Amino acid sequence: MRAPFGARLAESVAARGRLCVGIDPHPGLLDAWGLPQDVSGLERFALTCVEALAGEISVLKPQSAFFEAYGSRGVAVLERVIAESQAAGALVLLDVKRGDIGSTMAAYAAAYLGEGSPLAADAVTLSPFLGFGSLAPAIDEAERTGRGVFVLALTSNKEGASVQRAVGDGKLVAQTVVDEASLRNAGADPMGSVGLVIGATVGETGLDLSKLNGPILAPGVGAQGAGAADLDRVFGPMAHVLPTSSRDVLKHGPDVAALRTAALRARDELAAG
Repeated sequence: MRAPFGARLAESVAARGRLCVGIDPHPGLLDAWGLPQDVSGLERFALTCVEALAGEISVLKPQSAFFEAYGSRGVAVLERVIAESQAAGALVLLDVKRGDIGSTMAAYAAAYLGEGSPLAADAVTLSPFLGFGSLAPAIDEAERTGRGVFVLALTSNKEGASVQRAVGDGKLVAQTVVDEASLRNAGADPMGSVGLVIGATVGETGLDLSKLNGPILAPGVGAQGAGAADLDRVFGPMAHVLPTSSRDVLKHGPDVAALRTAALRARDELAAG
C-alpha cells in the first residue's frame, strides 16, 4: 500500500517546491500554441506540458472538463497524462469537482480514486454543497488507497460567496466545510489527506484554519493576480498551502524549455516569498 497522500505531498513539496501547475487545454490556449481544436491538438498540448513539467514540479492539476469535451478520445488522453505524469514523479491532482450522493458518489470514487482505475489520480477536487457527509464514499476510498481529496470551501468566483459565506448555525458555510475536514485530518502526521480549495484572491477569509492539519489548494497565482504576498495575507504562516498557476505558465508553450523555465521561475519566486 502507498503512503497516505498527506505524507506523500509533504515529501514532494520538500523535494520539488510547493507550486501546482494546471494543465488546462483551453481552446484559446490551443489557438495560442498554433494547435488545432481537436484531439490531436489536445494530445500535443497536454503531453507537451507533461514533458516540460512532470519531472520538476510537485503537483500537476489537469482540468478534466477540457479533456471530456472531446469525448472518449479526450478521456484517453487524460489517462495518458495521469500515467505519464506519475511515472515522471509528479503528483496528479485531477480537477473534477464532483459531488453527489450515495451510490453515485461511490461510483465517482471508484473512477477517480479506486485502485486499478485508469483515471485514478493522487487526489481529486470535490464539491461539498450537497452536504459534507455526502462526500464520505470518496473520502473513505481515498483513505483506503492512500489518495487525497481537496474540498471546495471558499472559491474566488463571485457567484460562490452567496453560498460559501452564508451563515448557518451561527457560522459561515465555508467554516463548516473547514471544520468537517479538520475532523477527518485529526491526528495525522505530517498532515491529513483532506485538503481544501480556497482562492488566493479571496482576501480576508474570515475562517479559522488553525485545526485543519491538511493542505490548501490556492488557485489564482499569476494571471489571476495573486502573488506570494497575497498568499501570506490570506493564509498567514500556514505551512501547507499549495499555490496554483495555469495560464501564467502555459502561455510560454509550446516550447518545452520555455514552459519548464516559466514554471521553475514561478516556483522559485514563491519560495523566495
